[in-house]
Amino acid sequence: MKALFVGQTYIDVTFLADELPTGDEKTVARDYAISFGGNAVTAAFACAKLGLAPDLLTSIADDWLGRMFIDMAAKYGISVHHRKVAESSLSFIMPRGGKRAIVRCRDDHYLHPVPPLNIQGCKALHLDGHQADAAMHYAKVCREAGILTSLDGGGLRSNTHELLEFIDVAIVAERLCEQMNLTPSGMLGYLKSRGCKIGGVTLGERGLVWYDETGTEGVLPALDVPGSKVVDTNGAGDIFHGAYVYSAMARPELPWREHFIFARAASAHAIQHLGNEASLPTLEDIAKVQVLFPEKAQSAAGAESYLENAG
Repeated sequence: MKALFVGQTYIDVTFLADELPTGDEKTVARDYAISFGGNAVTAAFACAKLGLAPDLLTSIADDWLGRMFIDMAAKYGISVHHRKVAESSLSFIMPRGGKRAIVRCRDDHYLHPVPPLNIQGCKALHLDGHQADAAMHYAKVCREAGILTSLDGGGLRSNTHELLEFIDVAIVAERLCEQMNLTPSGMLGYLKSRGCKIGGVTLGERGLVWYDETGTEGVLPALDVPGSKVVDTNGAGDIFHGAYVYSAMARPELPWREHFIFARAASAHAIQHLGNEASLPTLEDIAKVQVLFPEKAQSAAGAESYLENAG
């Protein structure tokens, strides 16, 4: 096992349309994509695409969507450990204007307890907060074993506060700040108080506010991808997480700023494509993005204000 990712599986149906019909109306989408979905799941596929296929503990149903997902994972060399549910989960995603509307159909009633896995040789654990019992179990086990632990804090979960005690790298969404009534700067302070060695808040096109190994806070601006090239922002954050986990395993000697610069380019590639699978970058794609797009100066200024106006 090179790495373990733990999360909830979705099958994503992503479509481009000008509006959603109501009543008895009908419309035809301009384009669509069907792929794997879920935060830690998409991060695992990103890590695999870059060259390090992880193990994945995730929800799996014995239905045709579940079998389709297993085939997807096999294509990328991902070893799937099943946490059985009755029905597969679905996401219907409509990107528009740099945002995305999502309808989720989720079965997270797990029919069996957390499976025991052999973590020998594991270098990293990545969680998204789903499967709260499994997340807590493996966070503790990996922390005790000296394995890097990472959390995608997309939203407030029942055990977020307790879980963070066992997390080395916590990168959370601005949504979590809103749910906890904290500014991004306040969130950095909170993550430090929970013992996270690296912490940050993603602000989309405004970049990342974060603190490094020394506790020094700073800003990593977003890359200046022209709006005309932005197709689908859904999954870009998940790919960001998968890319920095890959970078940390492949290049452990580098400081975390370099891992995040690498992951930033992965996200910039992702938003130019429709659906999660088409959004996955190769190493060559990341190198190309880093040459093509400069940092966005305006986003850096906006993110800096979050650190200046702490409270």
